[in-house]
Amino acid sequence: MTGPGRPTRRLLPPLWVPALVLVVALPLSGALPADDARSLAALTGPVLGFVVLLTVVAELCAGAGLFDAVADGAARLARGRAVVLWLLVAAVATACTVVLSLDTTAVLLTPAVVAVARRAGRDPLPLALTVLALANTASLLLPVSNLTNLMAAPSFDAGYLGVMAAPAAAVLVVVLAVLAVLHAPALRGTYAVPERRQAADPVLLGVAGAVVALMGAGFASGLPVLPVALGAVVALGAATVWRRVPLPVPVRELVPWRTVVVTAGLFAVVGTWHAHGLTDLLAPLVGHGDDAGSLAQVAAVGAASANAVNNLPAYLALAPTVTGDDARLAALLVGVNAGPLVTPWASLATLLWLQQYRRHTFSAPAGLLRRVVVQGAVVAPLAVAAGVLALAAVG
Repeated sequence: MTGPGRPTRRLLPPLWVPALVLVVALPLSGALPADDARSLAALTGPVLGFVVLLTVVAELCAGAGLFDAVADGAARLARGRAVVLWLLVAAVATACTVVLSLDTTAVLLTPAVVAVARRAGRDPLPLALTVLALANTASLLLPVSNLTNLMAAPSFDAGYLGVMAAPAAAVLVVVLAVLAVLHAPALRGTYAVPERRQAADPVLLGVAGAVVALMGAGFASGLPVLPVALGAVVALGAATVWRRVPLPVPVRELVPWRTVVVTAGLFAVVGTWHAHGLTDLLAPLVGHGDDAGSLAQVAAVGAASANAVNNLPAYLALAPTVTGDDARLAALLVGVNAGPLVTPWASLATLLWLQQYRRHTFSAPAGLLRRVVVQGAVVAPLAVAAGVLALAAVG
């Protein structure tokens, strides 16, 4: 029983507990054969390791005040013009997603944008919804932008960037145009330009900015992502210690171990299904061929699957049905990256965004989920269509 002053008992264990059980039990029981388990580990292990490193980088950047400084700078650079502020926030969200991944944008940029909107006397929701949409749809350009990209990158014969640049650009242009129409009322008018906020440690802020710029250049040039991310962690960690700046979170929270365990559990479940015929079951759904209609079919199935379950297991389940054809693999990425905007659970970034928005606005405005779903239902089909048309045009 619970009552005043008594904590509410947890009826179910945290999600990472059953996920950890699955990671251990499926291979040990033989449900996930040993060869399949080794192949799955070889594919997903480096991806999960990169998630850990990039999360540490993002947290150290937050501790240096990088996200707050960028959002604050955008508010002052816009000089009180609401539409310019929106464009700058969109540019920052896109850059953050491309270089630091969609989850970083959702977790660390959302609070900064909410704070800046409030200081400027603007409704934070239109800006935050823009961040949410771009956290997902801007995650096509580089392998590091999304976990699905990291898993897919080694399978592209023509190189990841060579195949994905055109659909990524097309998706971004269409999404920005649609968001501008959806949020047009909020883009009108002016606001009082907030005063400059002095960085707690300008030296560390400068180091963080330089490290992120160099890391992004390394990713874009095709350098191995794990050593680049590790170098960024070492540089930022050393600078933080040198400047004696407190960490933004406890040391035990720097590593997102719960997220890693849950993601590994999803991978283990899908890997087990594949070992028992999932590929044969899904192959008819995605069809064959690389004409525009066939690519649209692949992307549509990817988007629908991501909204039904989640984009990570959706990609892992469908990838074996398209591997070996660059255009079809790219179409799947368009579907599972730009499509999971309708249901809140379709993307981890959306769940993280909802959590952050509620936490930093101290309450959820009436109809928040409805606004998320409506925006997603409009943006997702147009974004996926734009990506598919770009693929067909360059193919």
